[in-house]
Amino acid sequence: MKKAIIIHGYYNESEFRDLSRPASSNDHWLPWIQRQLLLKGIETQTPEMPGFYEPNYEKWKKMLENFSPDENTILIGHSCGGGFLVRWLSENNIKVGKVVLVAPWLDPEKESKNIDPEFFNFKIDPNISSKTAKLTIMYSIDDVSSVVKSVEILKSTLQNVEFKEFANKGHFTLSSMKTNEFPELLGIVLG
Repeated sequence: MKKAIIIHGYYNESEFRDLSRPASSNDHWLPWIQRQLLLKGIETQTPEMPGFYEPNYEKWKKMLENFSPDENTILIGHSCGGGFLVRWLSENNIKVGKVVLVAPWLDPEKESKNIDPEFFNFKIDPNISSKTAKLTIMYSIDDVSSVVKSVEILKSTLQNVEFKEFANKGHFTLSSMKTNEFPELLGIVLG
């Protein structure tokens, strides 16, 4: 049976403690895409990654591996979740299904003080696409500079990857997209 795992991005402490916001795993377009995939018969999980506003790679790795990803698993990562999947795919020899990275962030300027300094301390495997059924990276040219730089790093390093460029999606968040629906992502996942 096909399954999907959606990995959310990083929340700083003030975003995490803001009671008017949903949890990271239920914010922006994540619930919408989860529902769409469920309606297509794809068992879909959006785990709340451990560490809250202080992510730790080993804890995130353990959480993902609790779902036993395999060749029938679609992986979707947003922002820090996308960067996490780049590392996880680089360091593991596990074949998975489609992988879609939405605005992947690798903290290229080491700007985050709360993320475990080892989180992005790894060498990108240029052939991670060979461990997937297909690897697609979605990004918007009007995103924050550190994400644009992360995408440039991935473009210059990765092989056999499809890059989907947008001009008005910002960081693919509710505030920049003005909607929680994300049909472009659904089309890539199901296509």
